[in-house]
Amino acid sequence: MLRFEDYAPVRSMNARRRQRNFSGLWWCASTGRLVGYESWLERDHLMCLDFAADVTGIAAQPFRLDFPDLPGGPCRHVPDYFARLSNGAAVVIDVRPDARIGGRDREVFSATESACASVGWVYRRVGELPKVYTANLRWLAGYRHPRCLNAVHAAALLEALGSGSTIGALAAGAGDPVAVLPTLYHLLWTGALRAGLQGTALSPGTRIGPGAAGG
Repeated sequence: MLRFEDYAPVRSMNARRRQRNFSGLWWCASTGRLVGYESWLERDHLMCLDFAADVTGIAAQPFRLDFPDLPGGPCRHVPDYFARLSNGAAVVIDVRPDARIGGRDREVFSATESACASVGWVYRRVGELPKVYTANLRWLAGYRHPRCLNAVHAAALLEALGSGSTIGALAAGAGDPVAVLPTLYHLLWTGALRAGLQGTALSPGTRIGPGAAGG
């Protein structure tokens, strides 16, 4: 039997001319699969799921829920994402900015949360992401593919890593920065290296240290 993270979307996510939202496919480095999104905000949350160390499976539009007895009338709802965690737990996610949530939406999201709780799943309704964090993650995502990893450069970076390392100094200490930086950014994506992504934009002066994945 297929797990939810392995199912195809229950409805199509087609792009068409003059539509107001932007649909597309995101290649997930964590699973090696393409996963769909229907807005830039959905794409950014999908990117965050792909970056999360404890996420092992992701599916878009994973199933449909029928709610025949809601106070506002019957409805059907398809959550945006289903994520499987490394401990086996499941997370169902709806992506909607706070400013776009009305009374009917709250009713449907509450019913979805109750349905998920009844089978032991976590439910999250997520909205806007921090701008600096998102921008930094978008940059690192450009280096998420394994082709960006050079084993020789990776070994040199990890050997040169010190307590006061910055991105610029570490790259220069490991070789030609132009050649080394793709591997450095890939290691930041995979968690072998760590840098603060919340406060300021990544730069040559960003301090960097060992990540959990790098021991």
